[in-house]
Amino acid sequence: MDNKNIKESIELIDAHLKNEGISRRDAMKLFGVGGAAAMLAGGTTTPLRASSAKAKIVIVGGGLAGMSTAARFTNSLDNPDITVIEPCDQAVSYQPGQTLVAAGVYTDSDINYKTADFVPTGVTMVNEKAVDFDPDNNTVTTASGKKIGYDYLVIAAGLKLAFNQIEGLGITESITSRGDSSAVKKVIGQNGICSIYFGDGAVDTWTNMQKFVEDAKSKKVTGIFTDPHTPIKCGGAPKKIMYLTDARLREAGARDNADLTFYPNGGAMFGVPEYHNAIQRQFETRNFKWNYRHNLVAVDPAKKVATFNKFWDEKGAWDEDLEEYTAVKKSEKVEVPFDFLHITPPMVAAEEIGKSAVGSDKGWVPVNQETLQHVKYKNVFALGDIAAVPMGKTGGSARKQYKVVVENVIAMMEGKPLTSKYDGYTVCPLITSLGTVMLAEFNWTAKPTPSFPLDPTQERWIWWLLKVYVLKPMTQMGMLSGKA
Repeated sequence: MDNKNIKESIELIDAHLKNEGISRRDAMKLFGVGGAAAMLAGGTTTPLRASSAKAKIVIVGGGLAGMSTAARFTNSLDNPDITVIEPCDQAVSYQPGQTLVAAGVYTDSDINYKTADFVPTGVTMVNEKAVDFDPDNNTVTTASGKKIGYDYLVIAAGLKLAFNQIEGLGITESITSRGDSSAVKKVIGQNGICSIYFGDGAVDTWTNMQKFVEDAKSKKVTGIFTDPHTPIKCGGAPKKIMYLTDARLREAGARDNADLTFYPNGGAMFGVPEYHNAIQRQFETRNFKWNYRHNLVAVDPAKKVATFNKFWDEKGAWDEDLEEYTAVKKSEKVEVPFDFLHITPPMVAAEEIGKSAVGSDKGWVPVNQETLQHVKYKNVFALGDIAAVPMGKTGGSARKQYKVVVENVIAMMEGKPLTSKYDGYTVCPLITSLGTVMLAEFNWTAKPTPSFPLDPTQERWIWWLLKVYVLKPMTQMGMLSGKA
């Protein structure tokens, strides 16, 4: 079937399903495991080959990226010797589902998995935190003082949520998406202050969203949504939760009473112009407001006021040498009252990694963006949120990256050149309502790279089915098995 026929067929299915609806069972039948795997991959799966090469491989991080890498190694080596260091017993939980928990589509139990259930046969688990890295001597030391040697090190430790960088919240430490969030939960989840970026926070967001919607039935209310000054995982999520809040308000007949405003630190909705333009049109259609170049710096939970640093450039003096005007940076503090505040926190690398020899000034692990090999230590690789690549802090990116890492490590073990390359593929299923998703796919070119011959800037019901019913089981059955 050629691209034209595929496009026409999918558009007909999309239109029909949008009108008729579909059950979860029928959605699974429609896509099937193989079709979902291809969509998740942004292409076909890579065939595995067995290698007799031998080496001790240590993986720091047992979340989606790390455990998928471990599984891929066990599938690709005749005699694997793999150790995974991971302190959280829920590290493999399905983080992309937290947005849907926050909107009442999923429950936390739908996405909360036990790491132990996904450890590949033969892999040694060390349920501790890695606190010291000595790449010159090929060792990692855990919190208990256990020193673990390696021939190859893969860092897939994710990132941390730095709510402690926001004044007024009274939070003193950063946290991970899963694990102990008790200190943060005392503030985030109360007084209309929410965040979908950690498990408990997603649950509390749904509670606060329901109250916000109920209040909007009888009075004017204000909802604000932030996007910080650091790189973040799933760059579409701050907008997704805004779209879903809008959808719940409309469902309740209360949208006219709600003022919804997006406050991003950057100057665009999306780094890819085509998706930026599409999102801006969607915002206009839904009567959203937005204010670029606003970074959240403080929150007063009692008064329910958020403070932003608003910044801009003004024209300065004329530079005769450059023959242009200089730019003068300006900023001011802006206070915004709220009834509902969704915080996308600043995100950072774990201090133990960022300040170590394998880290960098910005914390992220510096790697070649294509081979994912450390720029200094050739037997060290990194992938997922912790890797210092221009884009790619999504599960869909990790799904491409882990195969590149495995193939390149095995190539080194066999004395061969590193030929596997990561092309920057990133996918963001941007939820735009309760029933539509814009499937934003792109790579290093910063241009849309759709897997199917459809306009990728269009919101579609069929991508909602993919997001809600298929990607989660495909992550479990595909990525965490190391096969998809």
